[in-house]
Amino acid sequence: MSRHERLTPDSTKLDDPTAEAPRKGSRKKVIFGLVGLIALGVGGWQGTQYWTAGRFMETTDDAYVAADVTLVSSRVQGYVATVSVGSNDHVSAGDILVRLDDGDYRNALATSQSRFATAGDTLARIDAQIAAARAGVAQAEAARDTADAQLRTARTNADRTEKLASNKVTSQAALDTATEDLDVARAGLASAEAAIASAEAQVAVLQAERAESEGQRRELGIAVDQARRDLDLTVLRAPADGIVANMTLEVGDMVAPGARLAALIPDGSLFVEANLKETQMAGVGPGALVEMSFDALPGQTFEGRVDSVAPATGAVFSLLPADNATGNFTKIIQRIPIRISLPEAALATGQLRAGLSTEISIDTRTTPTPGTATVAALSE
Repeated sequence: MSRHERLTPDSTKLDDPTAEAPRKGSRKKVIFGLVGLIALGVGGWQGTQYWTAGRFMETTDDAYVAADVTLVSSRVQGYVATVSVGSNDHVSAGDILVRLDDGDYRNALATSQSRFATAGDTLARIDAQIAAARAGVAQAEAARDTADAQLRTARTNADRTEKLASNKVTSQAALDTATEDLDVARAGLASAEAAIASAEAQVAVLQAERAESEGQRRELGIAVDQARRDLDLTVLRAPADGIVANMTLEVGDMVAPGARLAALIPDGSLFVEANLKETQMAGVGPGALVEMSFDALPGQTFEGRVDSVAPATGAVFSLLPADNATGNFTKIIQRIPIRISLPEAALATGQLRAGLSTEISIDTRTTPTPGTATVAALSE
């Protein structure tokens, strides 16, 4: 063997391709083992999380920030005179939003007040007539007393003359005169009593007229109140503290009763409305804790509570509800609206607006049971 063909230990290691194979194989085993352990650990952690918490969480991204929107409308008709606020302005309860032209309503109020005053004058006149009629009754009663006295005198004279005539002391002519005077006195008494009845009837008629006029006066008083109310309604005020939205009025616009003029989002009226599938409703009820996050507040989570559960699915209240009593039917999983209260921390950010997207997770373990709710209510 020549000198060039001899193998040295170092040259053997360099020329043998399988010399590093054991080391490379062992490294791969270690790496795969570590990866397997990590995967096993992650899977175990996720499994533990699911078993201890995840299986009790009902999650959906079909949730949005909502608000109790107050629609501002007018109850009277008129032209817009002034607009005091604009969209996105914050107002307090009672602040003036819009003024309508009130000329016609002022005239209507003045007319009603004038008619009401005239009705008062009419009542005063009728009261005076009633007083005069009652005086007439008193006068008629006095005339009756006079006629009654005259009748007694005539009867006494007639009786005396009749006795004298029977004893031939006086003439028949004197008896006839006494009898005639008695008849005249009787007629005078009857006339006086008829005059009393007439005067009393006149008083009753006037009292009836007064009652009728009093009723008309009350109606006119109501008309005055209504005219004053209509005049006050020409000023549109904020019903609550909040932010004005969708204000589209301009000076000179014609406003019709009931037409939507603007919207008001009251302070503190925001809440979250989530739509859960019917398959997620088991264990969900008022009082359950809710973890929520908002796209407008990235990286932040907040905790709220379920306020209430809708009594029906959203499809029931839709404009055109599905008619499942047809020949063609496809089952579709329905969704039930859930109302969730917002925590003060979320409201304090000032970034939440109605309509913003939300993701929620409801912990069904925290839903109070009926027995627990009853005990809590009794303890309170």
